[in-house]
Amino acid sequence: MTQTAHRPDAAPAQADGALLFGRYAFPPNERGYCGPDRAQELLERVSEGASGGALAEVARGFEGAWPYLEHIGQCLGRAPLDAAVVTTYWLGGPALARCGGAAFARSLEERFRRRLSREEFERLEDGVRNGGTPHHSFHVFGVYPWVGLLRGGMTDAPLLVLDRCRIRWGRVVSIDGETAVVRSRHLEWDGRRLHLGPRTLDTARLRRGGHALSRPVEPGDWVSLHWDWVCDRLTPQEMSWLVQSTSIELEAVSSCRYSAPATVLS
Repeated sequence: MTQTAHRPDAAPAQADGALLFGRYAFPPNERGYCGPDRAQELLERVSEGASGGALAEVARGFEGAWPYLEHIGQCLGRAPLDAAVVTTYWLGGPALARCGGAAFARSLEERFRRRLSREEFERLEDGVRNGGTPHHSFHVFGVYPWVGLLRGGMTDAPLLVLDRCRIRWGRVVSIDGETAVVRSRHLEWDGRRLHLGPRTLDTARLRRGGHALSRPVEPGDWVSLHWDWVCDRLTPQEMSWLVQSTSIELEAVSSCRYSAPATVLS
């Protein structure tokens, strides 16, 4: 991939993990899929860089993501909203391998064992044995029921949710007001496995009412996306992490013997 020219603010230094968390957590939150009913506050705080206790309180209300942050934080010896922990959960990186395996399996058992049937929980264990890690994509592909629905013959709606709910990447082609045209790869289903399709053009939101999640972007930049929002501008290193972690989780879940849990878990 062609790298864009360096800009002074292009460094991956995101000193505030709560703000970084909010960039990725807002898109599903505004749809009511996860987190507390404080979407507008979350957008405004992230856009204005207004971190602190209030934003951390909102982050702790994301009952799906928070245990993953706690688990990664324990592995790394850091707080759940440390920037390195948040980056690892959303984008990936070398720390993921340290946080998988038996420790991750125990974490899943504490959270889900009593809420699932034996077969459903064995599927989660299977995903970990196949290399699954505490990355956001594992939760999307392995915990939510959408892959199971695909295997059951229901295709369009589950595939859309899987594709939009994962953190994906794309390159900005053009910008028009509060939206951007981005070239990215979407998930496809071949009847047995999920995989990434060819690059296509898509429209994503940069701002709403003047409020943005991402740092400023320009045509040619690589960006991360969640649902229909541009979340942030990616460095080459972050891009590499996201591509690799997505591949790992797709392979882990596609190799499972069981269908996904039959109930959407928060």
